[in-house]
Amino acid sequence: MNNVSSPEAKKQYLISITIIGILFFIFGFVTWTNGTLIPYLKIACQLTDFQSYLVLTAFFIAYTIVAIPSSMILKSTGYKKGMSLGLFVMAIGAIIFIPAAQSRNYNLFLAAQFIIGCGLALLQTASNPYATIIGPIESAATRISIMGICNKVAGILAGLIFGYIALSDADALEASLKTMDAAAKDATLDELASRVIVPYIVITGVLIALAVAVLFSSLPDIKDDDESESTSSSSAKTSVFQFPYLVLGVVTLFLYVGVEVIAGDTIISYGKSLGIELATARYFTQGTLACMLIGYVIGITMIPKFMSQAFALKACAVLGIIFSILAVLTNGYVSVACIALLGLANSLMWPAIWPLAIGGLGKFTKIGSALLVMAIAGGAILPLVYGKVAEGIGTQMAYLIMVSCYIFILYYAIKGHTMGRKKSI
Repeated sequence: MNNVSSPEAKKQYLISITIIGILFFIFGFVTWTNGTLIPYLKIACQLTDFQSYLVLTAFFIAYTIVAIPSSMILKSTGYKKGMSLGLFVMAIGAIIFIPAAQSRNYNLFLAAQFIIGCGLALLQTASNPYATIIGPIESAATRISIMGICNKVAGILAGLIFGYIALSDADALEASLKTMDAAAKDATLDELASRVIVPYIVITGVLIALAVAVLFSSLPDIKDDDESESTSSSSAKTSVFQFPYLVLGVVTLFLYVGVEVIAGDTIISYGKSLGIELATARYFTQGTLACMLIGYVIGITMIPKFMSQAFALKACAVLGIIFSILAVLTNGYVSVACIALLGLANSLMWPAIWPLAIGGLGKFTKIGSALLVMAIAGGAILPLVYGKVAEGIGTQMAYLIMVSCYIFILYYAIKGHTMGRKKSI
């Protein structure tokens, strides 16, 4: 599928890209509801800041647990059936939100988040390398940037829809809870929790419909790049860990996902900590995602014609360092804007890290993809670190933890991605 010169190949290429784009839209819609779920469940289940960030932990830790099994499943099912199975698993997680909301049981909410994360882990283990190797490796970042636009547009819509459903009257509701007796408070919180029932019924139906559609689609099951051992540069390798650029790429992706999730999913709570009403702060995640969209458009137009994937990663890492420091040094809406601008800094990192880390793995592509998907656990761990640090030194100063993350990402962009590689890409 790397050669898309013939008319038939171009047609199949466009069909495949469209289907993968729809899947990335689903990734974005489900993933970026977390930014709204954190303050929503904090109120509905009466949680501390640290407890509320377990929403992210339950969701993203699934990637670490399920990624390796996902690669094994893909070896037997192929990409297409694996994607369909991932969508079915996500539907199971989505339907569990209904009894969780009915009982206002936070542990059940977390279980549902974990199962959705498991389905996404399988889906991402298949779809990310698929998008990478379906065309020329040199333009992989461009394709993944297009996927990123689908992802972030969905995220913006998810935030607007769920923000309106769950948080539109949150400020008045929180104020009224303080004056209620226990029975009235429980009834009010039960009503708040029930608001997500209908949306998750709809999400469940959409996921099941997509799973069936993908299963019976014309999406081809392509072979991994350089899969033939006789021609692959990886033929002499006996372990995926013999690719230093992949191992470093896993660490880099872990840090990247962590800072992306911190920037996107803590910004609402951060705004609230600065005294900004939730009625306003609930839109802040959309600002972060809008900045990411701008970055993706830049990536599509600039890579690989005007800049390489490695250069894009360098530029983004430098921007990340700058905006993180400015977020700490400034105040109020300016500080919030710097967090939102981290969306621009983070935008081309995923599209650049994946091809830099996975190119040339040959027969190890699926397991390499699984390791990279495991690194998404950065979104489970680093926000918790942020939450704990914030309890000690404040929500603003805690953003300094991102600076060291961006410094390592810069190292990978300059040197790390070349370690053990025969040729740069």
